[in-house]
Amino acid sequence: MNFNKKYFLASNSPRRKELLTNLKLPFESRVKEIDETYPPELARAEVAEYLAAHKASAYREELQPEEVIITADTIVCLDETILNKPYDHAQATRMLTMLSGRSHEVYTGVCLLSLEKSVVFHDVTTVHFRELTRDEIDFYINNYKPFDKAGSYGAQDWLGLVGIERIEGSYFNVMGLPVHRLYEELLVF
Repeated sequence: MNFNKKYFLASNSPRRKELLTNLKLPFESRVKEIDETYPPELARAEVAEYLAAHKASAYREELQPEEVIITADTIVCLDETILNKPYDHAQATRMLTMLSGRSHEVYTGVCLLSLEKSVVFHDVTTVHFRELTRDEIDFYINNYKPFDKAGSYGAQDWLGLVGIERIEGSYFNVMGLPVHRLYEELLVF
């Protein structure tokens, strides 16, 4: 990694901040409200990459030499359905009921942007949930308020601890940042 660069994470996610901190990457946070709509014809991996690049483009005009902005977007996909962040308790309940007893994919798109270049990539992880009871779903939603989480859950939360039977791929990708891929990309950025 180039420690002469100044890194900025464009995210409010405490999980992404924690992961970058654990990576020992010095960074500051910059946050803007960004419209997260995407063209409906995009495939799942394309959606995650599009949103990450779209978020980064909002910072392009204010970037200074030696600055790198890091953006990410995580989507949860059940078959061909993208499960975004839930609006309320009822929508979170519907999503978790749909995920119960099934496997799904988590895609995280990442964009690295500087004045000189831009790199966009993604990672995918398959998550297998055991059958969840309605009481477990209600307990989780009432106590953890997963309204800022794609698919209505966090792998690091109570529901992840009791509901995830196994994962195929990166656990950190499910948390919202494929740190192994980010590190590899930063080494050559």
